Amino acid sequence: MAYEVIARKYRPQRFADVVGQAHITETLARAIERDRVAHAYLFVGPRGTGKTTTARIFAKCLNCENGPTIDPCNTCNRCREITAGTSMDVLEIDGASNNSVDAVREIRENAKFGANNSRYKIYIIDEVHMLSTSAFNALLKTLEEPPPHVKSFFATTEPQKIPATIMSRCQRFDLRRILSRDIADRLRVICEAEDVNASMDALVAIARGSQGGMRDAQSALDQLIAFRGKDLAEEDVLSVFGLVSQRNLEDLAGAILSHDIRGLLNAIARFDETGKDLERVLIDLLEHLRNVLIQAYSPENELLQELTDSQLEVVRQQAARVDPARVSNLLDTLLEAESRLKYSLSKRTLLETSLIRAARAAQHVTLDEVLRQVQALKAGLPAESAAPEKKK
Repeated sequence: MAYEVIARKYRPQRFADVVGQAHITETLARAIERDRVAHAYLFVGPRGTGKTTTARIFAKCLNCENGPTIDPCNTCNRCREITAGTSMDVLEIDGASNNSVDAVREIRENAKFGANNSRYKIYIIDEVHMLSTSAFNALLKTLEEPPPHVKSFFATTEPQKIPATIMSRCQRFDLRRILSRDIADRLRVICEAEDVNASMDALVAIARGSQGGMRDAQSALDQLIAFRGKDLAEEDVLSVFGLVSQRNLEDLAGAILSHDIRGLLNAIARFDETGKDLERVLIDLLEHLRNVLIQAYSPENELLQELTDSQLEVVRQQAARVDPARVSNLLDTLLEAESRLKYSLSKRTLLETSLIRAARAAQHVTLDEVLRQVQALKAGLPAESAAPEKKK
């Protein structure tokens, strides 16, 4: 039997299996329970976050022989056909290769006829933004006056390319990037099922490299298993995908905040000599320093929830060492470098000079600090009292 990749083998089959999109799955479940299912839905979000998967599960909920239900059985003929992509009543269409007006006209003509053996005839159009203007116009009539047996589910990564006339006739759902912690937890479940011994550090590194996309993370896990077998360590992930370890990233951030120029130059040299992706190093560094800034200004912010306990402890320590206004200044320097790095012929040189400038920015006294010192001197207080009060 042909090998089935992890991303397909462990594709969610129920709303409860979808990771990180509870705000959408719960809304769709309530719509089914209250018999308030609309005729058209638009699922928007980055790649690999579950747009088409959610649409397919929703289709099963509506057409399951035990439905409409919020928990499809996945055993009846209708559910199995939808899962296999062979249902005559749930048609998945690629908008990129079926973007002509003739293709949409065919959909419109077929929509007039009832479902073969299901409750609804459902059209799932992936990458719907690829349709031509004429194709969108042809689709508009079906959305304006849809037959009662027809439901339309659209998925896109670029909603800004969809005409307002189409958007206004759909219920829009925005899928979020999945938290790294949630991705790592899901990968751990898959590893247990596949009898793979992977350290949690390795799974966190995979999740960090996927940038919020579950499919990307599962594909990376598949690649690593093929490369290393059943035992995966963090170093395997770092070597294959050109990432740096979380500890090295934290040390680099610490060198910048403490103005340790020699330390940061040695770190960049080590990364370059071991073949690390310097663009990705900068992106990960920006993410870490953003967390430091959030910790300084809003310690209870939900954006910090995706960090592991050890990562959060380092972020707290670094946030306590430096004025947040200085962190904001050095982030401006690094953001400018990010826009230039992809076009640079000497990425290492640009990164080194940018990090040196960032380290200097971390040492510059801000106007707010000067004003606090002036106010302290006027009040006859020691200079140390001018330091900003840290939030607890």
